[in-house]
Amino acid sequence: MRRPSTSTIVSLVVIAATLVGVAVTYAFGGAEQPNALDLVLPIIGCGVLLLRERYPVGVLILVMVVVAVYYRYAGLDGPLAILPFVALYTAADRGHLTAAIAIGAASVLGMGIGETGGVRHVDNSLFLMIAGWEVAAIAFGGVTRNRRAYLRAVEQRALEAERSKEEEARRRASEERLRIARELHDVLGHNISMMNVQAAAALHGLKKRPEDAETALRTIKDTSKETLRELRTTLGVLRQVDEDAPTRPAGSLARVDALVAASGLEVRTELSGPLDAVPAEVDLAAVRIISESLTNVSRHSGTTQATLTINNASGNIMICVEDDGPGATYDEGSGFGLQGMRERATALGGTLEAGPRAEGGFRVVAHLPLNQPSNGAG
Repeated sequence: MRRPSTSTIVSLVVIAATLVGVAVTYAFGGAEQPNALDLVLPIIGCGVLLLRERYPVGVLILVMVVVAVYYRYAGLDGPLAILPFVALYTAADRGHLTAAIAIGAASVLGMGIGETGGVRHVDNSLFLMIAGWEVAAIAFGGVTRNRRAYLRAVEQRALEAERSKEEEARRRASEERLRIARELHDVLGHNISMMNVQAAAALHGLKKRPEDAETALRTIKDTSKETLRELRTTLGVLRQVDEDAPTRPAGSLARVDALVAASGLEVRTELSGPLDAVPAEVDLAAVRIISESLTNVSRHSGTTQATLTINNASGNIMICVEDDGPGATYDEGSGFGLQGMRERATALGGTLEAGPRAEGGFRVVAHLPLNQPSNGAG
């Protein structure tokens, strides 16, 4: 069952009080003789008050007319004066402030003109009291309207803040999924590719050089162990509680020789500057770029030789991986390889350039600043 609104309850209370007052005045009217207007006008005025929410200005005008006619021509002096105050408040509360002020001023002016005819129906104090009540009703209506508008604005801002928070959470979740996908691609792609190379070498060595097969199998074992450890580290991000405590990856620039040895390539390494105190996010990005670059050499270059240059100087780490193989240019649209490396460098405020060399082969050059914060990409 639908409950009546507060406005309807207020209207019913005002109507009941007015009609009771009229009935009491009728019963104890003394020498005054009631006429038809004493019955009809209160009913009309109270009846239209129920429509004040839907037609605030129309109800205000009609109520003013009813009250003016009542006190001018009715035989009794009932309490209908309360109706204009309610109608004035409703008009102001519903945004018709100008109309409420104009109609209220007109009613006060009309009452003042009526009192100049020689017969005084109200004294000066009552006249001023009625005018003050009308002003108070209009002002109160304006205050309640402004308060509702303020509460709506606060609620809207809260909804927008909540919506922005949800959108930010979705954006962060999407970035995190992309970051984890890139981590998985780098870890699995590089290490599985290396295991494939070593497995091929082991098969070849079983026939000609068993000692090489043993070395290749041991490398496969170590690489698979490293893969599992890095995979657990990457997936552990999904359960990580303290995001402000970055962990250094299993691979590191400080152990670049082990990284090169696991590639299965003949890599000439040129190192310059300290590599054991690099920030964790830069270290991780550098290791992933080197791993992906060596994986691309193994997969696409058509050669087993490469050159790795790492230079740490002036707050910037420069990484260069190049080969002289006859392989085709790496396709950026075929996977996460070059795109992922470039995203890693850009996330740290650095750059990455990749392309064929003029003398043949392919070159990847990355510059990673040490003194610029990451934007959250690993």
